[in-house]
Amino acid sequence: MMKSPDPVDVHVGQRVRARRKMLGLSQTQLGKDLGVTFQQVQKYERGTNRIGSSRLFRLSAALDVPVAYFFEGAETKLSGYNPVPEGLDADAFEKQETLELVEAYYRIADPRVRKKVLGLARLLASGMDEHGV
Repeated sequence: MMKSPDPVDVHVGQRVRARRKMLGLSQTQLGKDLGVTFQQVQKYERGTNRIGSSRLFRLSAALDVPVAYFFEGAETKLSGYNPVPEGLDADAFEKQETLELVEAYYRIADPRVRKKVLGLARLLASGMDEHGV
């Protein structure tokens, strides 16, 4: 019987895939940067193969993110955690619209502007726009 991947390994793989796609890299290109095959990158992205610490360090450099990036939100994969905030569909993080929104957000170079965009989104989501704001 084949053991299913650890949910944290799957999460890290999803973060690798999302960042790779955000940068427009193919699995082959990323594999060359890491010295592995594209098949190995596929296994990392699915979480079926764990990523060792030295490879994770190289991945962070290749994808231009801190190592901590791969673990952001990993707590949502632990048992007992309710990963879906109130009012949000469970598949919201799988939608193309979500990916496009995140990509556009991170293309904003100025961190102050990004923070203002986040503040605006929170304001609109809170229903303030219904009251003339």
